[in-house]
Amino acid sequence: MHNRIDHFAIGAASLDQGVAAMREALGVEVPAGSKHDAMSTHNCVMQAGNESFLELIAIDPDAPDPGRVRWFTLDDSETRTRLEERPRALCWVVNTDDLDGVLAASPIDLGEVVDFRRGDRTWRLTVPRDGSLPEGGLVPAFIEWSPGPHPSAGQQDLGVRLKTVNLTHPDPGRLRTVFETLSIAHLAQIEEGDRALAFTLETPNGLVVID
Repeated sequence: MHNRIDHFAIGAASLDQGVAAMREALGVEVPAGSKHDAMSTHNCVMQAGNESFLELIAIDPDAPDPGRVRWFTLDDSETRTRLEERPRALCWVVNTDDLDGVLAASPIDLGEVVDFRRGDRTWRLTVPRDGSLPEGGLVPAFIEWSPGPHPSAGQQDLGVRLKTVNLTHPDPGRLRTVFETLSIAHLAQIEEGDRALAFTLETPNGLVVID
């Protein structure tokens, strides 16, 4: 299977809050994206290099209740409290050409596969039914797109690049074993510590870490 970083999600209490914070931190205005009707969320997006993109995501206040728990722990009270303070690194997503193979090989539960559609484009994404994130977001979600150009090709390039996905875990050896099984050990840096996720970005403001 061929696995690479697809995108990474930064959560915000609102898109206005997130855009303002990213403007100050990164030195760019993250452009408006789209809505996720199935999850009642919306986003802003931009290219992040190597056919990947940055996603700034928040609950859509104008959308109806989705009838299920939202993804990326956005319905979790602790997450909401943290996002009120400032935008946070929530999750990263790996693009795979064999999602069924990933699920069959995974030593941990990655969640159910949810089908999405926007226009003529479809994709399949792993989403835990309870809205949690595997290992608190350290283990990525996996996505498989329908044939066609990567979505980042249609997004603005404002000079922001993802440099590293930084993970800390109390048992880094165990996490590395999981990553090796999933063929993603080359995609992140893992160190010992309390569970934490961060993204190091090259930006017009220099190197910036979003955690």
